Amino acid sequence: MQKNEIKIGFVTVSDRASRGEYEDLGGPAMQDWIGKALKNEWTAVARVIADEQALIEQTLIEMADMEGCSLIVTTGGTGPAKRDVTPEATANVCDKILDGFAEQMRSVSLQYVPTAILSRQIAGTRGSSLIINLPGKPSAISECLEAVFPAVPYCIDLIEGAYLETNDAFITAFRPKHAIKKS
Repeated sequence: MQKNEIKIGFVTVSDRASRGEYEDLGGPAMQDWIGKALKNEWTAVARVIADEQALIEQTLIEMADMEGCSLIVTTGGTGPAKRDVTPEATANVCDKILDGFAEQMRSVSLQYVPTAILSRQIAGTRGSSLIINLPGKPSAISECLEAVFPAVPYCIDLIEGAYLETNDAFITAFRPKHAIKKS
């Protein structure tokens, strides 16, 4: 990996999609949204995996530690069903949990559906990687990313990840004035 290369991980957690029984819509929705949000050149590291806690943990560790992804977003496995274990896997591999991300995503989602209170997505850091669990529905992915992404680039700055620049016509990141890099 080149030192300045920006990698972003995309993990779809779905038994059926991992078996090819239906098309993964969440992974492409996340990639499309990030593609609109960032001005930087970046490389996608994408996986479609089963709802297995050990596999989710292994995938997140690989993306953070070996692939060097500064941001890892997941979709699926965040509900109350017995096989939904993405938050548990995420918590097990993170150094710190950032509760504000989950609080904000649920708050925004509640404006659209009352079942948002059933969502258990979380966010946290592992080394220089920020991991965010997103809902499974593409429209909810967009709503949640729009709600939390203004804080994502500065969070990644603080954990010494890649410097992400947003496309201000799509979404604007917030950084304190002292944290803005001069071109």
